[in-house]
Amino acid sequence: MIKSMSDVRREYGSLELSINDAHEDPYVLFESWLSDIIKTDNYDPTSMLLSTISDKGEPDSRVVLLKGLHDGRFLFYTNYSSTKAKQIERNSNVSLNFFWPFLSRQIRIKGKAFKISDKENDAYFYSRPMLSQIAAIASPQSQKIISRLELEAKMNKLIQFYNTEEIVRPEYWGGYGVQPKEIEFWQGRDNRLHDRLRYTRIGKSWNIYMLAP
Repeated sequence: MIKSMSDVRREYGSLELSINDAHEDPYVLFESWLSDIIKTDNYDPTSMLLSTISDKGEPDSRVVLLKGLHDGRFLFYTNYSSTKAKQIERNSNVSLNFFWPFLSRQIRIKGKAFKISDKENDAYFYSRPMLSQIAAIASPQSQKIISRLELEAKMNKLIQFYNTEEIVRPEYWGGYGVQPKEIEFWQGRDNRLHDRLRYTRIGKSWNIYMLAP
């Protein structure tokens, strides 16, 4: 018999998060946690929920992949004609959420998203596998299509074309860097008495404090 949703629960284990042990730099703690999950869980450890604001003022969320942490910016890549990109253009306030259930950890980030440089875009684009590069060119992201067959036909045509031609990153494809103003770390604990540690940016430094679960 399928359990009622209200009966689905588990304990979260013995890992702890203490303000006394936390580094004054949240990026150090983030990289430590990311390293832990990469060693522990192979299922998309860099996946993160990106939330933007629509032109109607409504939140809009989707999962993307973290592709770098440079100069305090969390990097991801997309089509600049996509829905998320158009929303960021109108309102650069975004949030990121990492959830790693295997270690009962969550990281919430609030900040602003900015386009990164062409140099950074090229460096990542040309590091991708060839078919991923072509897929970025083939897909009119967020636009209506008749069927998947249409998309596959375009992809196959481009594969043939780029057998003899050099692939060039399209101007409509690139990355964003999210500059955080707030980062919160959540460590699940038994009996729902979780640990929450929040970093709030003040100028070039961070204010750190604990929150009740």
